[in-house]
Amino acid sequence: MPADTKLIKGYDFENGVDYNALLGSYLTTGFQASNFGRAIEIVNHMRAWRLSDDPVKPDDDEEERDPAYRSSVKCKIFLGYTSNLVSSGIRETIKYLAKNKMVDVIVSSAGGIEEDFIKCMAPTYLGDFTLKGRELRSKGLNRTGNLIVPNDNYCKFEDWIMPIFDQMLKEQKEEGTVWTPSKMIHRLGKEINHEDSIYYWCYKNNIPVYCPALTDGSLGDMLYFHSYRSPGLIVDLVSDIRAMNCEAVFAKKTGIIILGGGMIKHHICNANLMRNGADFAVYINTAQEFDGSDAGARPDEAVSWGKIKADAESVKVYVDASLVFPLLVAQTFAKGN
Repeated sequence: MPADTKLIKGYDFENGVDYNALLGSYLTTGFQASNFGRAIEIVNHMRAWRLSDDPVKPDDDEEERDPAYRSSVKCKIFLGYTSNLVSSGIRETIKYLAKNKMVDVIVSSAGGIEEDFIKCMAPTYLGDFTLKGRELRSKGLNRTGNLIVPNDNYCKFEDWIMPIFDQMLKEQKEEGTVWTPSKMIHRLGKEINHEDSIYYWCYKNNIPVYCPALTDGSLGDMLYFHSYRSPGLIVDLVSDIRAMNCEAVFAKKTGIIILGGGMIKHHICNANLMRNGADFAVYINTAQEFDGSDAGARPDEAVSWGKIKADAESVKVYVDASLVFPLLVAQTFAKGN
């Protein structure tokens, strides 16, 4: 074996309970614990990187050669997550990152947008995976895994959002405003004006939030209802795909953290294809690759498409993100620069 090969060794509880040391021991524990330990390393590397870490290129302009400028340029961090994580308590972890400007670009599914606003109006409850759908339906309750969301929550959401859509339509007609999904989310973040909201802090800190599938959720239902009540509101997807791709194309270095799969995973990876791949990548999901799904694909598959660079630092952790994402943040972002 090479001399620098790590030895398998777990945490020794004879030393008492030291959570920092415990989480640090995951790297040498093996299996998914070691993948999680590697994820911590990669996130810390993307956070620590500065342009000054790389050699000056012959074609760099005068500003790019300036040492002060080079030490100020950071890796652009993309965070993507599926809607179930905002339904869960992971919302508070994501809000922490947005509030403290620790990520640069966010991509969410539609549910991950609306659930954040709905939680500012009414709570989500802990239920059980075994609760019967038929009984819940008769009581006006909706189940997301072992979470319970009352129908009334969505009624409150409709009462809140419809007047905003009316105003947006008025601005479109009278001022020529072009609404994209990201501009709509930005506006809703302003309107919610609630410090518990992820998108309130994205609005405050000017963090762009992209959601090309904005209509695939309660937000889509509201747009559908509004189209009958007050027809004409238009959402421009083309402007957002240009903006999203430019987030990656003009970055000196990119890092991606993706919780879950589907649209959010591909949207971030495909944007990074436009720059010949991300430099750092952490996937956290439970999907398998045997069926050829993008959700289940390991980072190496993305390398073949040019979505992650061949020499990138990357890892996939096969685990429910609700278990490990708070721990990942605790060992990275929450420790400061």
